[in-house]
Amino acid sequence: MRLQDQLMQQLTAAEPEMIKIRRHLHAHPEVSFHEKATAAYLKQFYQDLGLTTTDYGDGYGFVVDIDSGHPGPQLALRADFDALAIQEVNDLPFKSQTPNVMHACGHDGHTAYLMILARTLSNLKEQLHGRVRIIHQPAEEVSPGGAKSMLAAGVLDGIDHVLGLHVMSSMPTGSIGYHLNAAQTGRANFTVTFTGKGGHASMPHLSNDAIIAGSYFVTALQTVVSRRIDPFDTGSVTIGS
Repeated sequence: MRLQDQLMQQLTAAEPEMIKIRRHLHAHPEVSFHEKATAAYLKQFYQDLGLTTTDYGDGYGFVVDIDSGHPGPQLALRADFDALAIQEVNDLPFKSQTPNVMHACGHDGHTAYLMILARTLSNLKEQLHGRVRIIHQPAEEVSPGGAKSMLAAGVLDGIDHVLGLHVMSSMPTGSIGYHLNAAQTGRANFTVTFTGKGGHASMPHLSNDAIIAGSYFVTALQTVVSRRIDPFDTGSVTIGS
Protein backbone atom coordinates (compact mmCIF):
# COMPACT_ATOMS: atom_id res chain seq x y z
CA MET A 1 0.00 0.00 0.00
CA ARG A 2 1.28 3.47 -0.88
CA LEU A 3 2.39 5.65 2.00
CA GLN A 4 -0.28 8.25 1.19
CA ASP A 5 -2.97 5.58 1.25
CA GLN A 6 -1.73 4.30 4.62
CA LEU A 7 -1.74 7.83 5.99
CA MET A 8 -5.28 8.56 4.87
CA GLN A 9 -6.53 5.18 6.04
CA GLN A 10 -5.15 5.71 9.55
CA LEU A 11 -6.46 9.28 9.72
CA THR A 12 -9.93 8.17 8.65
CA ALA A 13 -9.94 5.41 11.26
CA ALA A 14 -8.98 7.96 13.94
CA GLU A 15 -11.78 10.39 13.05
CA PRO A 16 -13.87 9.57 16.16
CA GLU A 17 -10.87 10.27 18.39
CA MET A 18 -10.16 13.50 16.53
CA ILE A 19 -13.74 14.62 17.15
CA LYS A 20 -13.44 13.65 20.83
CA ILE A 21 -10.28 15.75 21.23
CA ARG A 22 -11.83 18.69 19.44
CA ARG A 23 -14.89 18.60 21.68
CA HIS A 24 -12.74 18.42 24.82
CA LEU A 25 -10.81 21.48 23.68
CA HIS A 26 -14.04 23.23 22.76
CA ALA A 27 -15.43 22.66 26.25
CA HIS A 28 -12.27 23.99 27.93
CA PRO A 29 -11.17 27.09 25.97
CA GLU A 30 -8.53 29.57 27.09
CA VAL A 31 -7.79 33.02 25.66
CA SER A 32 -4.49 34.11 24.15
CA PHE A 33 -1.41 33.94 26.36
CA HIS A 34 -3.42 32.14 29.08
CA GLU A 35 -3.56 28.66 27.51
CA LYS A 36 -1.77 26.91 30.39
CA ALA A 37 -4.21 24.02 30.81
CA THR A 38 -4.60 23.59 27.05
CA ALA A 39 -0.85 23.35 26.54
CA ALA A 40 -0.57 20.84 29.38
CA TYR A 41 -3.31 18.70 27.81
CA LEU A 42 -1.53 18.71 24.44
CA LYS A 43 1.85 17.91 25.94
CA GLN A 44 0.42 14.99 27.89
CA PHE A 45 -0.92 13.55 24.64
CA TYR A 46 2.58 13.54 23.14
CA GLN A 47 4.27 12.35 26.31
CA ASP A 48 1.91 9.36 26.37
CA LEU A 49 3.20 8.56 22.86
CA GLY A 50 6.79 8.76 24.04
CA LEU A 51 7.42 11.93 22.05
CA THR A 52 9.40 14.89 23.37
CA THR A 53 7.95 18.40 23.49
CA THR A 54 10.19 21.48 23.30
CA ASP A 55 9.00 24.92 24.38
CA TYR A 56 9.50 27.92 22.10
CA GLY A 57 8.80 31.60 22.72
CA ASP A 58 7.47 33.49 25.73
CA GLY A 59 4.01 31.94 25.65
CA TYR A 60 2.81 28.35 25.82
CA GLY A 61 4.01 27.38 22.33
CA PHE A 62 5.94 24.17 21.76
CA VAL A 63 7.05 21.77 19.05
CA VAL A 64 7.35 18.02 18.55
CA ASP A 65 10.00 16.76 16.13
CA ILE A 66 9.45 13.57 14.18
CA ASP A 67 12.77 12.43 12.69
CA SER A 68 12.62 9.65 10.12
CA GLY A 69 16.33 8.96 10.40
CA HIS A 70 16.59 9.27 6.63
CA PRO A 71 17.93 12.30 4.73
CA GLY A 72 15.31 14.59 3.27
CA PRO A 73 13.52 17.95 3.55
CA GLN A 74 12.55 19.56 6.83
CA LEU A 75 8.78 20.10 6.90
CA ALA A 76 6.81 21.99 9.54
CA LEU A 77 3.08 21.63 10.25
CA ARG A 78 1.44 24.35 12.32
CA ALA A 79 -1.84 24.88 14.20
CA ASP A 80 -3.04 27.41 16.79
CA PHE A 81 -4.86 26.60 20.04
CA ASP A 82 -6.14 29.80 21.68
CA ALA A 83 -9.81 30.79 21.93
CA LEU A 84 -11.72 34.07 21.84
CA ALA A 85 -13.33 36.21 24.55
CA ILE A 86 -16.87 35.35 23.42
CA GLN A 87 -19.76 33.90 25.42
CA GLU A 88 -21.00 30.69 23.81
CA VAL A 89 -24.79 30.51 23.50
CA ASN A 90 -24.94 27.20 21.64
CA ASP A 91 -26.84 24.39 23.33
CA LEU A 92 -24.34 21.58 22.86
CA PRO A 93 -23.16 18.82 25.22
CA PHE A 94 -19.60 20.02 24.67
CA LYS A 95 -20.26 23.77 24.85
CA SER A 96 -17.73 25.99 26.57
CA GLN A 97 -17.54 25.55 30.32
CA THR A 98 -15.58 28.79 30.69
CA PRO A 99 -17.71 31.94 30.98
CA ASN A 100 -17.10 34.49 28.22
CA VAL A 101 -14.55 32.29 26.41
CA MET A 102 -15.25 30.21 23.32
CA HIS A 103 -13.49 28.44 20.47
CA ALA A 104 -15.37 30.51 17.90
CA CYS A 105 -12.63 30.48 15.24
CA GLY A 106 -11.95 26.77 14.86
CA HIS A 107 -8.63 26.50 16.67
CA ASP A 108 -9.98 23.50 18.59
CA GLY A 109 -10.43 21.75 15.24
CA HIS A 110 -7.00 22.84 14.00
CA THR A 111 -5.34 21.43 17.10
CA ALA A 112 -7.27 18.15 17.09
CA TYR A 113 -6.36 17.37 13.50
CA LEU A 114 -2.69 18.20 14.05
CA MET A 115 -2.45 15.98 17.13
CA ILE A 116 -3.83 12.95 15.29
CA LEU A 117 -1.78 13.75 12.18
CA ALA A 118 1.38 13.99 14.29
CA ARG A 119 0.69 10.61 15.88
CA THR A 120 0.03 9.03 12.50
CA LEU A 121 3.20 10.47 10.99
CA SER A 122 5.16 9.23 14.00
CA ASN A 123 3.77 5.73 13.45
CA LEU A 124 4.86 5.89 9.80
CA LYS A 125 8.15 7.71 10.33
CA GLU A 126 10.33 4.82 9.14
CA GLN A 127 8.76 5.24 5.71
CA LEU A 128 9.35 9.00 5.63
CA HIS A 129 12.39 10.97 4.51
CA GLY A 130 13.62 13.98 6.44
CA ARG A 131 12.05 15.50 9.52
CA VAL A 132 8.58 16.80 10.39
CA ARG A 133 8.24 19.53 13.01
CA ILE A 134 4.82 19.81 14.65
CA ILE A 135 4.26 23.41 15.77
CA HIS A 136 1.54 24.21 18.31
CA GLN A 137 1.23 28.00 18.41
CA PRO A 138 -0.59 29.94 21.14
CA ALA A 139 -2.07 33.43 21.05
CA GLU A 140 -2.96 33.74 17.38
CA GLU A 141 -5.95 35.96 18.11
CA VAL A 142 -4.08 38.94 19.56
CA SER A 143 -1.43 41.22 18.12
CA PRO A 144 1.54 40.72 17.89
CA GLY A 145 0.60 37.12 18.69
CA GLY A 146 2.36 34.03 19.90
CA ALA A 147 4.16 33.33 16.63
CA LYS A 148 6.51 36.31 16.96
CA SER A 149 8.42 35.06 19.99
CA MET A 150 8.47 31.50 18.61
CA LEU A 151 10.08 32.78 15.42
CA ALA A 152 12.57 34.82 17.43
CA ALA A 153 13.48 31.68 19.36
CA GLY A 154 14.30 29.89 16.10
CA VAL A 155 11.30 27.64 15.67
CA LEU A 156 11.74 27.68 11.88
CA ASP A 157 15.52 27.39 11.78
CA GLY A 158 16.43 24.79 9.20
CA ILE A 159 12.84 24.32 8.05
CA ASP A 160 12.37 24.10 4.28
CA HIS A 161 8.58 24.32 4.09
CA VAL A 162 5.70 25.16 6.42
CA LEU A 163 2.14 23.93 5.98
CA GLY A 164 -0.90 25.13 7.87
CA LEU A 165 -4.58 25.44 7.27
CA HIS A 166 -7.64 27.20 8.57
CA VAL A 167 -11.21 25.98 8.54
CA MET A 168 -13.33 28.27 6.37
CA SER A 169 -17.08 27.77 6.45
CA SER A 170 -17.62 29.85 3.29
CA MET A 171 -16.17 27.02 1.21
CA PRO A 172 -17.96 23.79 0.30
CA THR A 173 -17.24 20.92 2.67
CA GLY A 174 -14.30 18.88 1.42
CA SER A 175 -12.78 21.71 -0.58
CA ILE A 176 -9.22 22.98 -0.05
CA GLY A 177 -8.31 26.48 -1.21
CA TYR A 178 -4.77 27.62 -1.92
CA HIS A 179 -2.84 30.26 -3.86
CA LEU A 180 0.66 31.66 -4.15
CA ASN A 181 2.13 34.26 -1.81
CA ALA A 182 0.38 35.63 1.29
CA ALA A 183 -2.89 33.94 2.25
CA GLN A 184 -4.07 36.48 4.81
CA THR A 185 -3.76 40.23 5.23
CA GLY A 186 -1.97 41.87 8.14
CA ARG A 187 -3.93 43.21 11.07
CA ALA A 188 -3.73 46.17 13.40
CA ASN A 189 -6.11 47.14 16.18
CA PHE A 190 -7.05 50.59 17.39
CA THR A 191 -9.22 52.25 20.00
CA VAL A 192 -10.67 55.75 19.71
CA THR A 193 -12.25 57.63 22.62
CA PHE A 194 -14.78 60.40 21.97
CA THR A 195 -15.26 62.83 24.84
CA GLY A 196 -18.35 64.99 24.71
CA LYS A 197 -20.53 67.04 27.00
CA GLY A 198 -23.69 65.55 28.44
CA GLY A 199 -27.09 67.18 28.23
CA HIS A 200 -30.80 66.54 28.20
CA ALA A 201 -32.36 65.02 25.10
CA SER A 202 -34.79 67.96 24.87
CA MET A 203 -31.89 70.45 24.69
CA PRO A 204 -29.28 68.89 22.40
CA HIS A 205 -27.85 72.30 21.49
CA LEU A 206 -26.46 72.60 25.01
CA SER A 207 -24.54 69.34 24.79
CA ASN A 208 -21.62 68.09 22.74
CA ASP A 209 -22.96 64.77 21.53
CA ALA A 210 -20.19 62.17 21.40
CA ILE A 211 -22.62 59.65 19.87
CA ILE A 212 -23.10 61.84 16.79
CA ALA A 213 -19.34 62.35 16.49
CA GLY A 214 -18.72 58.64 16.79
CA SER A 215 -21.37 57.83 14.21
CA TYR A 216 -19.85 60.23 11.68
CA PHE A 217 -16.44 58.74 12.40
CA VAL A 218 -17.59 55.18 11.65
CA THR A 219 -19.01 56.27 8.29
CA ALA A 220 -16.15 58.57 7.32
CA LEU A 221 -13.53 55.97 8.21
CA GLN A 222 -14.52 53.91 5.16
CA THR A 223 -12.98 56.59 2.94
CA VAL A 224 -9.63 55.16 4.04
CA VAL A 225 -10.49 52.15 1.87
CA SER A 226 -12.17 54.03 -0.97
CA ARG A 227 -9.71 56.95 -1.20
CA ARG A 228 -6.44 55.95 0.44
CA ILE A 229 -5.88 52.41 -0.84
CA ASP A 230 -4.91 51.54 -4.41
CA PRO A 231 -7.94 49.99 -6.16
CA PHE A 232 -5.73 47.06 -7.15
CA ASP A 233 -4.89 46.36 -3.51
CA THR A 234 -7.18 44.93 -0.83
CA GLY A 235 -8.04 46.35 2.53
CA SER A 236 -10.81 46.58 5.08
CA VAL A 237 -11.52 48.80 8.06
CA THR A 238 -13.89 47.33 10.61
CA ILE A 239 -15.39 48.91 13.72
CA GLY A 240 -16.20 45.94 15.94
CA SER A 241 -17.80 47.77 18.88
